[in-house]
Amino acid sequence: MNEDYTPLDSVRRSVMRELFDWVEASMTAVVCVVLIFTFVARMAGVDGDSMRPTLHNQDRLIITRLFYSPKQDDIVVITKPNFRNEPLIKRIIAVEGQTIDIDFQKGIVYVDGVEKEEDDYISEPTYLSYDMEFPATVPPGCVFVMGDNRNNSWDSRDKAVGMVDSRYILGRVLYRVLPYNDMGVPK
Repeated sequence: MNEDYTPLDSVRRSVMRELFDWVEASMTAVVCVVLIFTFVARMAGVDGDSMRPTLHNQDRLIITRLFYSPKQDDIVVITKPNFRNEPLIKRIIAVEGQTIDIDFQKGIVYVDGVEKEEDDYISEPTYLSYDMEFPATVPPGCVFVMGDNRNNSWDSRDKAVGMVDSRYILGRVLYRVLPYNDMGVPK
């Protein structure tokens, strides 16, 4: 038996091995979380009332861009240098090739000549117009977006936002995580 070896050395090795295992597991978890939030999903926060009644100020959302192609009625987070460097959360009303028209007197939105059924999610009919001229056809690679609170939303009706290039879509809203009493998939 080695005279330099003591039972205390065995305990030290065991503690060090256990500590190393914990550090390794923690680092693996951190790397996985970083990869998930970089490539799969990320968090976004609602700032303002433009998506009421669907989303409210300070709601926290999980969004993803993984395998995503824009679809009508998706709620998305968009960004663009013209947007005051702030992400906007809006609903896709029309995708490339579709024609959008809005009757601001009646508050009705038309996509490809068909009245859009929006009673389930809009706050009130669309009476607020900006400087976009209608009818307008969405160019290739772009989407037309509006907030659900149509008369309190800065969106594609304003030429400053206009037709949004799909490359500026950060992701589609998957799930609302906060507040806890409203957790779930937004309609």
